[in-house]
Amino acid sequence: MLLQAYRVNFSNEIKLLAMINYKIFTVGIEEEYMVIDPNTKELSSHEQKIVLEGQKIISEKVKAEMHQAVVEVGTDVCADVEEARKDITNLRKTIKEVATGLGFSIAASGTHPSSTWQKQLITDHVRYQEIVNEMQDAARSNLIFGLHVHVGMPSKEMAIHIANSARYFLPHVFALSTNSPFWEGRKTGFKSYRTKVFDKFPRTGIPDYFDSYSAYESYVNLLIKTNCIDNAKKIWWDLRVHPFYGTVEFRICDVPLTADESVAFAALFQCICAKLFKLRSKNLNFMIYPRALVNENKWRASRYGIDDKLIDFGKEQEINTRSLILELLDFIDDVVDELGCREALKTIPLILEKGTGADRQLATYEKNNSLFDVSSYIESQFLSTP
Repeated sequence: MLLQAYRVNFSNEIKLLAMINYKIFTVGIEEEYMVIDPNTKELSSHEQKIVLEGQKIISEKVKAEMHQAVVEVGTDVCADVEEARKDITNLRKTIKEVATGLGFSIAASGTHPSSTWQKQLITDHVRYQEIVNEMQDAARSNLIFGLHVHVGMPSKEMAIHIANSARYFLPHVFALSTNSPFWEGRKTGFKSYRTKVFDKFPRTGIPDYFDSYSAYESYVNLLIKTNCIDNAKKIWWDLRVHPFYGTVEFRICDVPLTADESVAFAALFQCICAKLFKLRSKNLNFMIYPRALVNENKWRASRYGIDDKLIDFGKEQEINTRSLILELLDFIDDVVDELGCREALKTIPLILEKGTGADRQLATYEKNNSLFDVSSYIESQFLSTP
């Protein structure tokens, strides 16, 4: 029961909302990749060689991360998800080619199946040194790989409104993206163990509700004043109003095995934002649920992926996760064509049929009980379709 809307009075905004084109909901995709040895399939420090060579081709679209076995890429601001598909596909191909030329390989998974964090080198950069100095082993062990999706917003106030409501849908998309069932050579029992690793950081997880952007600003300013953070980028929630870009940033997903999956999740997030905007334009608002309730669904998604049940808080019942995802697709359907997302969303039924990245990793493992085979499989999927 996803359409849990209620009427509110936003009359002062209606004329403005009616004038804003859905093109405002631009898309940007960031992915974090693992650098591996092509022979052992273990994580390998590349001493930023891939970044330096990659920047000669794609400029600042490739960046270093805290661990030297990680490379981050980010698309341009894209008008729609099909433009984002071309960009992220090209970035994957470019990074793969650069890495191969330097004697490395590239793969995408929320965690590496067998490599241990204790053996990984930290990038020599003042920002990362500060984080490690403050958080110690919580930072050193944060050897994880995520997908971040930015959706453009017309204003900070609208961004807060959409972020408040979009929190409810985070576990649904997260369940589809689960892609980290192994950690340091163990089958964890989770479909996304990446989230369990990241939980050790402060200011993570599902965000609280904020009744206005000024309330959010007051929260950030208090943290800065009391030396908790030096800027709002150190708020690492699963969903945040970005402090600089004018976007809502979705950060909950494991990095997917394939680019098509990343594009599909970006399309879901974009459509959710547009749908919530459309409701607002009709003086409607989606039900706001407490962080504690949304966290119940997040835990289930991390543990079971799409293979169990989430809670429909409107019905106050457990519902098959696959059914809720199909309901989500129905909920956003009236904005899909306006945004040009129809093709991208065709990947979602394929995931429901073939399983998430975690399911496919586990199926590979069960054939020979071999983590080497799992790492090889992850590597082989980097430029493929789901």
